[in-house]
Amino acid sequence: MAKRKENPPAPGSPLWMSTFGDMMNLLLCFFVLLFSMSTIDKEKLKAVADSFNRTFSFFDGGATAIGDGILISNGVSQLNELDEYINSTGKTADGENDTQNISQDETLQEKIEALEQAQLAESEQLAEKIGESLAENNLSDTINVEFTSQYVQLTLKGALLYDSGKAEIRSDALPVVDKIGVILQRYASNVIEIEGHTDNVPIRGGKYTDNSDLSCARALSVFNYLIDTTNLDPAKIKYAGRGEYVPVADNSTEEGRARNRRVEIRIYNTLSNYQ
Repeated sequence: MAKRKENPPAPGSPLWMSTFGDMMNLLLCFFVLLFSMSTIDKEKLKAVADSFNRTFSFFDGGATAIGDGILISNGVSQLNELDEYINSTGKTADGENDTQNISQDETLQEKIEALEQAQLAESEQLAEKIGESLAENNLSDTINVEFTSQYVQLTLKGALLYDSGKAEIRSDALPVVDKIGVILQRYASNVIEIEGHTDNVPIRGGKYTDNSDLSCARALSVFNYLIDTTNLDPAKIKYAGRGEYVPVADNSTEEGRARNRRVEIRIYNTLSNYQ
């Protein structure tokens, strides 16, 4: 069988010469680039750099490094200014906040004082009206009237209302309580509080275990009587027994103990915290 005849290689340069030629072209481009950079106008380059610094730099006056600013300069002697430089804006804001807070505190204090003055004025007017009513009913010598910024207080002697060791209102004291009820009805929309108090003489035997128990029962008896004989709203009336723990006089004397045995009726004004 005859053999297939192979075609001879095409004429031309060897393959390695193509790779060598590409490398020479790259080297030429590289040296041309180096030459072009070496001939750039330095003044124009500096102007472009300054322009970027002024536009994007966070240093004062377009400075390009911390050493050019007010922080450090050529040494560490200006490090004390670091706090001022970094926090000057924050400190100014804090100062303004402090001033604003002081102003708000002063305003709040003025409002509180104005409210207290208004409360005290209303209590004083209320006390005058109640005092006039007591005088009309010949009770000025029987009932003591005091007032605070929160309430007007009527104080009744325990001996007037109760027998010793008992909580039932005496029959001869009922007309007095009736007159008080008429006065209280004029202020039915106000909160009314009834407190019973005793001296410190211990209770021996009887219906009540101690002075706290007795004082609670006495306050409750006044509450129940007023609810039965007036149109006062029970939801507006509070009552409590304080026992021997809030004396107004010295318990070592008979006169002092007599003053401590008492019932207090408080009428809170419309501006008080209990309305």
